[in-house]
Amino acid sequence: MRIGIDVGGTNTDAVLLDGNEVVAKMKTPTTPDVTGGVLAVLRPLLAQLPSGADLTGIMIGTTHFTNAVVERRRLARTAIIRLGLPATQSLPPFVDWPEDVRKVVEGYATLAPGGREYDGRPITPFDDEKIRAIAREIGDRGIRSVAISGVFSPVSPEDEQRAAAIVGEEIPDAFISESNDIGRLGLLERENAAIVNAALHDLARHTISSFREAASSLGVDVPIYLTQNDGTLMTADFAERYPVLTFASGPTNSMRGAAFLSGLTDAIVVDIGGTTTDVGMLVGGFPRETALEASIGGIRTNFRMPDVHSIGLGGGSIVRDDPPTIGPDSVGYELTEQALVFGGGTLTTTDIAVAWGGDKLGDPERVRDLPETLISRAMDRIGNTIDEAVDRMRLTADPVPVVIVGGGRILAQRRIAGASEVIVPPHHEVANAVGAAIAQVSGEVDRVFSLDGTGRLDAMAEAERLTIARAVEAGARESTVTIVDREDVPLAYLPSNATRIRVKAVGDLEQGT
Repeated sequence: MRIGIDVGGTNTDAVLLDGNEVVAKMKTPTTPDVTGGVLAVLRPLLAQLPSGADLTGIMIGTTHFTNAVVERRRLARTAIIRLGLPATQSLPPFVDWPEDVRKVVEGYATLAPGGREYDGRPITPFDDEKIRAIAREIGDRGIRSVAISGVFSPVSPEDEQRAAAIVGEEIPDAFISESNDIGRLGLLERENAAIVNAALHDLARHTISSFREAASSLGVDVPIYLTQNDGTLMTADFAERYPVLTFASGPTNSMRGAAFLSGLTDAIVVDIGGTTTDVGMLVGGFPRETALEASIGGIRTNFRMPDVHSIGLGGGSIVRDDPPTIGPDSVGYELTEQALVFGGGTLTTTDIAVAWGGDKLGDPERVRDLPETLISRAMDRIGNTIDEAVDRMRLTADPVPVVIVGGGRILAQRRIAGASEVIVPPHHEVANAVGAAIAQVSGEVDRVFSLDGTGRLDAMAEAERLTIARAVEAGARESTVTIVDREDVPLAYLPSNATRIRVKAVGDLEQGT
């Protein structure tokens, strides 16, 4: 049996899963410290655990790390060493960061010899003594979070690895984030991802320790896993090293849960929460990845992210009549206190949906006297907003299945334009927690290979080997790992017979890791 928990901006949801059956489910308002909400759902679920049942793990999806970047809080001062001199001097590290978050994170930034050309040839020879001197200076400044980026390190990561080894020797207690482990091609975006990852390490260690202590306080001794933003899991230890991979894990949990609960592998998922609605596309049972760079709190990055369109529409969105507007502000986790149907004094979309004739939530008598024109106009606005978001996700004009999940499902009462069918599966309100509970473990490689001296098949085989190794490192049982996606793009504009290979593998969880 597994417990899946998803910490959202409004609610913390949890399920107890026995194989493919949802045995119990819980929903509670998210607490400011996150851990409190996790304890609030964990206690009653454990109480419903059958006697003698084998609980194999707790899977948690959290917005904790995304919020830290957005709010510019709890981020560690970080040093960045870029390898590539004399190249890249015109665009130093942190050059494209918002000034407020740069002031919080930037501790030290420097450039050093090293780096690679697109075919793996060195730009300049790597200088061990230079890196050693830089590491000593970083240590003297008291900085313990270090990011290392190198020009074209996804092609040849050796320089980053050598620099990381030297920094580790000079600063034994440093946390070191290598850009080749996280980002893709594109120096600044990949470097930014490595810096953010390093800046989050202290918070990740504290947060994951809190999750472990919460479970231990309830007498639970099972592994804890965190969900990644591709709809898969990673061990708690792996998450401490790569907290940046949790970004946007909430929407992906909902999409994976929607696929599991509906039985569909290719569909558009509309996840209506209390604050926002996330719309994404399932392809083969997993969220479609975006081809665009991702901006996290104004910081451009290029590691994998789901292709999700978020809109300021949720069950707690505030409705105003003059002029007629819906959101984007929301009462959030205070919905059950502030909405009219629950005895509050704020008109929300939930009130409108109940007045329209939706689910009998709270006390429908409290919204019986709302003007019909207001109700009709608000429901039209809600429906049009969802229609536009669904249309944005479609790649063709053909109708596609639409799966509605989330606690705010009551808002989707009109026919959705462009939908071949609309499915509201059982347990839709906790689809995000279900997605966390059923998640597998993945590994991915996105790298440029030079085919001079080697064949395309050999390059693909090496990429697959590295991908499987990353999946196993993240917690997958090696015998179950399979390649689920391959992409081979020849780079015709480069003279060295180069090709870009992206491979993704997925496997079942190695129990007891």
